[in-house]
Amino acid sequence: MTGYDGSDHSLQALEWAMDEAELRRLPLTVVHAWQWPYGEAGEDAGERRREAAGRVLRHGADCARACSTIVEVAADLYEGHAARRLVELSADAELVVIGSCGRNAPARSVIGSTASSVAAHARAPVVITRGTGPIPVPLHAGPVVLGLKDTTSDEVLEFAFEEAALWRLRLLVMHAGHPRHLTAWGVAMAPLPDIDDSARVCREWVDERLAGWQEKYPKVTVDVCLSTTAPKEALLTASAEATLLVAGAGRSALLSGHLGLMTRSLVRHASGAVAVVPPPWDRPDPADPENLEDLENP
Repeated sequence: MTGYDGSDHSLQALEWAMDEAELRRLPLTVVHAWQWPYGEAGEDAGERRREAAGRVLRHGADCARACSTIVEVAADLYEGHAARRLVELSADAELVVIGSCGRNAPARSVIGSTASSVAAHARAPVVITRGTGPIPVPLHAGPVVLGLKDTTSDEVLEFAFEEAALWRLRLLVMHAGHPRHLTAWGVAMAPLPDIDDSARVCREWVDERLAGWQEKYPKVTVDVCLSTTAPKEALLTASAEATLLVAGAGRSALLSGHLGLMTRSLVRHASGAVAVVPPPWDRPDPADPENLEDLENP
């Protein structure tokens, strides 16, 4: 499923969604939401607005039918906020794809008001593409990048491995493996941990965490990077060469309806596409209006 509004960045999201639907051999739903921006309007004005929205939606759906081998392309026209509709439909979706216009200040505002809201509430993983126009095809495609920590859920790991397998890309797993040093002044300091030993312990933990998934996806080449820099900076740097950066929505999305600080930063500042995977815990019904109030005025 993808949101489409006729803009260049939504065209890139549509292209990504088409590729995913073909690789997964699933139908595609193209969604367009519209609303009258000037308060009360006459019936004629509202109807003209609806007709214009319908034309935009038909253009997106026709593009998907003409430019792909997808068997079934559905069109969904909705009067209201786009984030609300995408979250509602995510309950029955395998994947939601949304476009964003870039990393400048206005774009960050758009991302915060739409993509972050959908990613925080959706029942399905959400891919947020970056840029405009057709997706560039590099000579050597970058990896799927996953930031692994002790709270990373199996759902996040499975999505990262599945995407790497579908796209036939290597998977780069990054883990903050540097020891934490105490920096208190005037206090007797305990001996600093052995860096090599700390790295060995981290690598053993990572290998153990990945072992079952590598057995399930034997064709996926996995590279492990034990980063010595802060996790956010390491992942943002890696995103410049990545095809897709995978992150979990975090428990905060379940409790407060907002992405965690790390994931929110990756969504807003990563150089390329970011996938946000929802937490595994049972969540309130996304169609319940009380659960979607903040989507109306994000």
